[in-house]
Amino acid sequence: MMAADSNGLFTSFVPAEAQEAVTNALQESLVDLIDLSLVAKQAHWSVVGPRFRSIHLALDEVVTDARAFVDEVAERATAVGVSPDGRSATVAANSALDEVSAEFTSDDKVVRVMTEALEAAIKRLRANIGKVGDDPVTEDLLIGISARLEQLHWMWQAQSV
Repeated sequence: MMAADSNGLFTSFVPAEAQEAVTNALQESLVDLIDLSLVAKQAHWSVVGPRFRSIHLALDEVVTDARAFVDEVAERATAVGVSPDGRSATVAANSALDEVSAEFTSDDKVVRVMTEALEAAIKRLRANIGKVGDDPVTEDLLIGISARLEQLHWMWQAQSV
């Protein structure tokens, strides 16, 4: 069943009864992924300590992945007929991630911050996976993103044991 989107520009293949859940899941994922890329980049600039170099480089890996996922999620939202909202005010108001310090931050604390940021993003992503089962394309996209974020989470968490 096809459902027309609210703006009349595109035809969505998401069932009408699933449109709101899919739209909300994609929007929440979008803001969390944008924020994850920003948190990682801020930490990249401010990390200090004996493990500076390895953490500095690992943060770029998170930024690269998060930015790629942002584009995939935003384009999926557009494909289902919704204009994605990635504006800074929207991200600041709606992200599930905690705010990160702009101060120089020890490498140990950056590891904790990144582990917590990834955990917050994964928790909401997994909750949203359970809400989009009527749209297997969106479900598959979110599962793939979750798999990679969980791998990154494990890698960050392994640095603190």
